[in-house]
Order: sequence, then C-alpha cells, then structure tokens
Amino acid sequence: MKYREMKTTKSKKTKVLFVSLGCDKNLIDSEEMLGALSDSAYLATNEEEEAKAAVVNTCCFIDDAKKESIDAILTLAEKKRSGSLKAIVVAGCLAQRYREEILTEIPEVDAVVGTAAKDMIVKALDEALSRRKKKTQVFLQAGEEGTRRLKRAQTGSTHSAYLKIAEGCDKHCTYCVIPSVRGPYTSVPMERVMEEARELVRQGAKELILIAQEVTRYGTDLYGEKKLPELLNMLSLIKDLKWIRLLYCYPEEITQELIDTMRDNKKVLHYIDMPIQHSEDRILKLMGRRTSGKDIERIVRRLRKEIPDICIRTTLIAGFPTETEEEHERELLFIRKMKFDRLGVFAYSREDGTPAARLKPQIPSRTKKKRRDELMEAQQEIAFRKAKKRRGTVLSAMVEGAIPEEDVYVCRTYLDAPEVDGLLFLSTEKSLESGDFLDVRITGAHGYDLIGEEDVKKNESAQ
Repeated sequence: MKYREMKTTKSKKTKVLFVSLGCDKNLIDSEEMLGALSDSAYLATNEEEEAKAAVVNTCCFIDDAKKESIDAILTLAEKKRSGSLKAIVVAGCLAQRYREEILTEIPEVDAVVGTAAKDMIVKALDEALSRRKKKTQVFLQAGEEGTRRLKRAQTGSTHSAYLKIAEGCDKHCTYCVIPSVRGPYTSVPMERVMEEARELVRQGAKELILIAQEVTRYGTDLYGEKKLPELLNMLSLIKDLKWIRLLYCYPEEITQELIDTMRDNKKVLHYIDMPIQHSEDRILKLMGRRTSGKDIERIVRRLRKEIPDICIRTTLIAGFPTETEEEHERELLFIRKMKFDRLGVFAYSREDGTPAARLKPQIPSRTKKKRRDELMEAQQEIAFRKAKKRRGTVLSAMVEGAIPEEDVYVCRTYLDAPEVDGLLFLSTEKSLESGDFLDVRITGAHGYDLIGEEDVKKNESAQ
C-alpha cells in the first residue's frame, strides 16, 4: 500500500513495510495499525529495501483474495530467507482463519495478529524482532487499547475517507466466512463514530463513506433499535462535511425512516450499495438470504419512487451450488428488468467450513466464469445506455486529481463510489485542487465514465 510518510523527530526508528490487502474495511484496520506505529519505535515506509520488518494485513473472503494474501506472504518470506528482512507479521482475516496453517507451513512468519487484536501490532513487532523469540507469537485478543478508538494514519486522499460504524456480522449467509472470522455484529458507539468523523473532517475530508458488513443494522446491538438515520442526521451537522455515502445496505433492513433521511438530508447522497446476491427464490433460500425476488423488486421500486434520482449499486454471485441454467437465464432477465445503475458480479467461491461448500452439485469453474461474464455483459449494456442519457444534465462533482498531459481533471459525482464505480473527466480553464467541488455539464460518455465541462453560469450564480 502507498501512504503519506509519517513525520517523526526520531532518527533511529525501525522501518516497517506495510502491505494492506482486501476491502475498505480492512483498509481502516491497516490505517489504525499504522496509527499505532506512529507513536512507537517503528516507522512505516514504502521502500522495501529500507524495511527491517514487514506487516501483511490479509483477506480471505474469496479464493482470489486468499491467493493474493498467500502470495504476498511468500514473497516476503523469500526476502527474509535472503536476509533483507528480519521479521514478518501476518495480520487480518487470513491470519485469524488459518493461523494454524500459517504457523505450520510458513516458518518465516514471526507473529500472527487476529482481527480483534490490531491494537497489539506494536507488541507483535517487538516480539517478532526479539532475539529471545523461540516460536511464532499469536495475538488474538485486544489489549488495553481495544476498548478505545485507535488513532488512524490515513493512507489515501484526505478529501474522501471511510468511516467504519460496525464490525462483524450476524447474518450467517451460507457462503460467507465473515461471522466466523470477524465475530458477531458490533456497532461502534455513536460518540466514538462522531469523534472520528470530526477528526477526519478536520484533516480535510469532504466526503465520509459509511461502511460495515451491513450499515443498516447500526445500533441494534447497543441501543435496541436501528440508529443509522439518527447517525446520518448527526453527521450532517459537521460544518465542513459535504457528502455522506452509504455502502452495504441489506435490502430487508432498509426502513422508511432511512429512505426519508436519504431523501430529505441534503448531505446524504442519493446513492446506495444494496447487495442482493441473486434474484431466484430457491437460490436465495439456499444462500441463507432473507429476501425474495419480489422483495427486492419492491424495495427497488420504493427507493426509485421516493428518491427518483437515486443510484443503486448491487452485487450478484454467479454459479452458486445447484444453480441451473434456467435460473441463470431468469437472473439475466431480472437484471434487464431492474436496470440497476451499478452492478458487480463474483463467481461463487467455495469456502471451507461454510454450509454452501457442502451443497451438491458444485458448479464447474468454467461455467461459473461464463455465467459471471454473461451477467456483466447484460449489465454493461444497461450502464452504458444510462451513462449516455446523462448528456446535457448538470451534476455536482468533486475533484480527485488531474491528468496534466491531457489537460483534464478526474472527478467523481454522487453516482460514483471510489475504486468501484466510474469517473468524470472534466475540461475547464479553472485551476482546481483535489477536494474542490463544482457543477459540471455532462457532454458525453465513454463506457462507464462521463465527460463534462464546467457549467460556468451555475457555478457563478452559486458564488
């Protein structure tokens, strides 16, 4: 991972290479571990050749993520064997789930840090670099810092930041290992969320992206009721905050109160990430999902009626065990009928220890990939048509950066979450900086991306 070098007045700190893999929730864990390093005898570095130790924050959600994590560990193990590294610490989901295999099969690993023990990263590095260490150290429980909000060292842009409002999950979908790795659903107390939000905005964040395994259930464990609408209203009172974006809202948990808040609160973007995973009732039941195809249709219609310009992103799993060709064909029809604004598709990944892994028949890899590609092709046609229809409209855009050689700025609108959605390429004579906002008239589209120019009249009238 690339991050801003941490300032320090000490010159003899031990340099640590930090590799962060997986989702945005994992990224926050990495930033909190980096924050812990900043107050220690260690200094994070981007340069491999300077590092005396390395930390890998791993992911194990699907096969591709596991492979990426294992490959990263093995690459570092080779560096340790060659003498360029003195210690390796493996943290995160893979470390939590496969700690015994890591201890047995990769002897170069000096310490393992589970998902609940990220505040122990400094101690893990101390143990890993200790000459007295005789065996790999394992940290699975939080230390004293575990009950407090950990300091974060942001690794990306300062103008857009993720805000984790809960950890773990209680849904127990049959294909998913998250509950066994991350534990039960645990909301972050509202005062801690607000404290972190204010700090992120103080550091320059104009957009806060709320994340959890499921943000819609926020507060149910602490307060006995869903508190997301209240949290959104409290966050909107932060003066310099412009945008609040919601990711990972399960359809069955979306309430009228939440819809009302999204519609009426001007800082809450008309964007929602609502994973549905499938459209066929039989498959949804096998997945352990708590909706039906009709339920999904109803909530989509409701959202679009109440918030006509809402952008709905969703995800699907292709080739779930026992899925027939007829069910796949009906899912294609469902996509064309619902016309989601954004959609991602994963080929089903068979995860050891999950109920879905025992289902028969399992779908061959080639078939899973073929079905995934067909679903994405159907969605691509929809997304490209929707992008072209944006021509002539005016959207508020946030500047992400620039491409100097092409004389354009790279921006995002409310339609686009970082990394997963499209971009807006803007031509303007203005000198802009990352985090600036302006109104843009859409002049065209290229695939998923939009092309635009500054709407001078609207920007001048707003001043």
